[in-house]
Amino acid sequence: MSERKLSSRREAEEFIAKGFIFVNGIKVIHPSTKISRADNIQLRVNKTEPNKITVILNKPIGYVSSQPEGKHQAAISLINPYNRSRYDRSKKKFRRTHLRGLASAGRLDFESTGLLVFTQDGVLAKRLIGQDSQVEKEYLVRVKGAVTKDKLKILSYGLELDGIKLKPSVITQQNESQLKFILREGKKRQIRRMCSQVELRVQELKRVRIGALCLGPLEQGKWRYLNKFDRF
Repeated sequence: MSERKLSSRREAEEFIAKGFIFVNGIKVIHPSTKISRADNIQLRVNKTEPNKITVILNKPIGYVSSQPEGKHQAAISLINPYNRSRYDRSKKKFRRTHLRGLASAGRLDFESTGLLVFTQDGVLAKRLIGQDSQVEKEYLVRVKGAVTKDKLKILSYGLELDGIKLKPSVITQQNESQLKFILREGKKRQIRRMCSQVELRVQELKRVRIGALCLGPLEQGKWRYLNKFDRF
C-alpha cells in the first residue's frame, strides 16, 4: 500500500485492522497477507469510525478554519452549547471532550462563508481532503468583472497554481455576477487565485456542498453533529 501511495505503512496496518482494505474484492484481515503486483488493492472508507465526533458548521466571515490568525478567531470557537443549531437532529449531549482532537477537514479563508467540517475521524478527513480525494466541493461565488465563455473555459481546464496544473473543474454561470464552482481539490485561496488569473475579482464566496452533504438550512454561525442520515 505504501508503494502504491495509498497510505503509509502505519496507516495501512490501521486500515487493515478496521476492515477497510480489499484485495480483488476480498477483505484483508492480516497485514502479512501476500499479494502480487497485478492484484487490485482498494481502500474503502465510506464508513466513518464509530464513536468519533464529526461536526458541521456554517462559518461566517471573520473566522479562520484552523489556528487563529491575528485578529481572526478560529472557527472551532463557535462550537459551543450556545451556537448549536435548532436543525440538529442528533440526540448527543454536547461535551467538552467532543472538542478534543477535533480538526477541520478542509479550509475556508476568513473572507469566505459556508460549509465547514470538523472531525475526530482521521479516515473521514483523509477521504475528504487527502491527496487522492475525489469528493466534490461546491461553491457559489459572486464576482466583479466581465464573465465570458472563454474565461469559463480557462477556469475549468486551463489554469495552474504554484507551477502545478489544476484538476479539471465544473464552472457554470448562474447569473450576470454569480458563478458555481465544483472542485475536487482545495489549494489555499484557490478560487480567488483562479479568478484573478482571468481578471475577475471575488466579492463573495460560499461553500454549499461537500460530496452529497449540503449546507441546507443550517444557520450562519451555527453547528450541528453529523447524524446517521448524512452522507458524503
